[in-house]
Amino acid sequence: MAGLEVESLEPVAPAFSNVVVAEVLEVTKHPDADRLNVCRVNAGEANPLTIVCGAANVAAGVKVPCARIGAVLPGDFAIRQARVRGVESSGMLCSEKELGLAGESQGLFLLPGDAPVGMPLREYLDLDDKLFTLKLTPNRSDCSGIAGVAREVAALTGSPLKPLEIPFQPAASTGQLPVRVADTTGCPLYCGRLVSGVNAAAPTPVWMLRRLERSGLRSISAVVDITNYVMLEMGQPMHAFDVAKLSGGITVRRARKDESLALLNEQKVALDGDILVIADDARALALAGIMGGQGSGVETGTQDVFLESAFFHPDAIAGKARRFGLSTDSSFRFERGVDFAATRLALERATHLLLEICGGSGGAISEVRGQLPRREAILLRRSRVARVLGIELDNSRIATLFKRLQFDFVANGDDYRVTSPSYRFDLSIEADVIEELARLHGYDNIPALAPHAALTMLPYSELRRPLTRIQHTLVARDYQEIVSYAFVEEQIERELCGNDDPVALQNPIASNLAVMRSSLIGGLVGALRFNLNRKQARVRLFEVGACFARINGEYLQSQRLSGIAYGEAQSEQWGAAAQPVDFYDVKADVDALFAPRQLSFVSATHPALHPGRSAQIHLGEQVVGWIGELHPQWQQRYDMPKAAVWFEVDMDMLSQATVPRMGEISKFLPVRRDLAVVVDEAVSVQTLLDAMQQASAPCVVEVGLFDLYRGKGMEQGKKSLAFRVLLQDTQKTLTDSEIGTSIAMLVDVMQKHSARLRM
Repeated sequence: MAGLEVESLEPVAPAFSNVVVAEVLEVTKHPDADRLNVCRVNAGEANPLTIVCGAANVAAGVKVPCARIGAVLPGDFAIRQARVRGVESSGMLCSEKELGLAGESQGLFLLPGDAPVGMPLREYLDLDDKLFTLKLTPNRSDCSGIAGVAREVAALTGSPLKPLEIPFQPAASTGQLPVRVADTTGCPLYCGRLVSGVNAAAPTPVWMLRRLERSGLRSISAVVDITNYVMLEMGQPMHAFDVAKLSGGITVRRARKDESLALLNEQKVALDGDILVIADDARALALAGIMGGQGSGVETGTQDVFLESAFFHPDAIAGKARRFGLSTDSSFRFERGVDFAATRLALERATHLLLEICGGSGGAISEVRGQLPRREAILLRRSRVARVLGIELDNSRIATLFKRLQFDFVANGDDYRVTSPSYRFDLSIEADVIEELARLHGYDNIPALAPHAALTMLPYSELRRPLTRIQHTLVARDYQEIVSYAFVEEQIERELCGNDDPVALQNPIASNLAVMRSSLIGGLVGALRFNLNRKQARVRLFEVGACFARINGEYLQSQRLSGIAYGEAQSEQWGAAAQPVDFYDVKADVDALFAPRQLSFVSATHPALHPGRSAQIHLGEQVVGWIGELHPQWQQRYDMPKAAVWFEVDMDMLSQATVPRMGEISKFLPVRRDLAVVVDEAVSVQTLLDAMQQASAPCVVEVGLFDLYRGKGMEQGKKSLAFRVLLQDTQKTLTDSEIGTSIAMLVDVMQKHSARLRM
């Protein structure tokens, strides 16, 4: 909870006891076994032990682990006095596998010649050590080295920090390698030092080997092990070049066109202009901050070494390793940011270790410095701390926590100007500093207080319908809701929506999800196909979601409701014959959504719809959506045996509602009159209905179409329409003359639209 989660805590070796360092004094062949030897062993006791051993690498003078009588090895394997082929054996000489230190071993575990005889093996190899595995969050790159972890632990516990003592190495030679940085933005700081006359074949000290192995790194050579050790210790990745393999000086630059590099892992990569490389005068030597190349690596015969310690900007390294399928310790650190104030110190530390282990003489440090990241002061207000954390931290407490964090700060009353250290790339705003105070103060020390607030009823307007009511209306009409991606394939936008300029994504998650949808039809068609492929014969789907468009360079977002119907109009049953869903079935669903408001449907063409079976949906003078059958072309393209009917309406207009108004209920019976007229095919029913509504004939309370006839007895290009007219008055029974007057007004209106009464 304080920021450094311990993912696991494990011993470096399994439990075993009574195993000591022993020296083999004498080896003789077993008299009764060809593959066994009888060994006299000095295990630190008064008299040598006789132990029977079958290892091939046992020899006089070697030092090995010896499990004495009474020892218990991993797996509860107890060592007892035993008789092996007639020879008494008083113990066991052990391999790494038998001690649980390795998965496989070829023979006895041979120890260094200076190992003290009789010393417990756990003590000699420090096997009671523990391995902490820390789960670092991406923002805590400062803890990617032991020094950073120690600094963090000191801040959390209040314990004094013992900083790493790094002696500065004076120049013992005049040798220096020229360094040039062509890209100071990607590499604001580069430090290098030439160390001459080193013994690259020198063995790596046991203490360093042990720490590297327990940190998950294998030993390569003393020089490389030193650079890895400094990286683990200080969090600063380093690299060593063999000077004899270099052509001229060192240059930090961007890769050239068609340049390639063979890496240390034998992978050959093609470079491009945004890759930062370390190069000499002839070729690229290494991927900056990622991995070195084969042509300049240190070998056992190397005599002169150039040590590199640099700060590469995170933006110059981020994502480059993944591009080549790499994941290295260096890229992990540089991508998140390393401490540029410790770059030169790390070089001093590596030089000290190199001279101590491999000898040689070091020259002066070559340094090229550009514009390093600036550390701007962050304003922290104590009132803001109290508001965010819910507790009061006094000025002395805040100052104490800042000192433990090693933050530079200036106090001005209750305000602080805080400058974050060079190793904290994650601190930039006031909230970041408050978070630091919270975790050091302790989350458990922040009490859980119930909030105090006035509870007031939110206003609810009857002029807006909630989404749930709209959804329930469709569910009641046998629709099911889906949720689809707002990203669609560009081809769908062009074909089904007629959108030649869709809103494109810069980083699409997939090639078929490259643009933002301007309509919900793509997701509905995809869901319909999914159901048809799984033998669903009758499908009703709807979706509510955002749609996106670009008009005159401006991005617009709107909320839409869309639905699609396929298959039979009703579920299979005995009471009604099977009939496929059509335009008018879905039109009734749309009417139900907008009820009691009256819609009108105007014939129009849409890229996705059948040209003779599609219409715009109008609410008054405003277009609110589309409805129609899917075009046969797309029906065939998407493998639909039958036609699907689709609609889409604007959610803003759909959410508007009218407040019901009470009217007087008539006590008198209504009167019905039927009007049958003959009109041209080009005259729409809606035109006549609108005309009769606008006529405002007295006492007319309802007008509706109940019959349409074409065929025998009807002229070519004509159709017969029959309307139902209901008349009613709230004060009296209507007379024939009053009824006749109203009917005459309706007939007169229809005649103005070339309609004539059918006799």
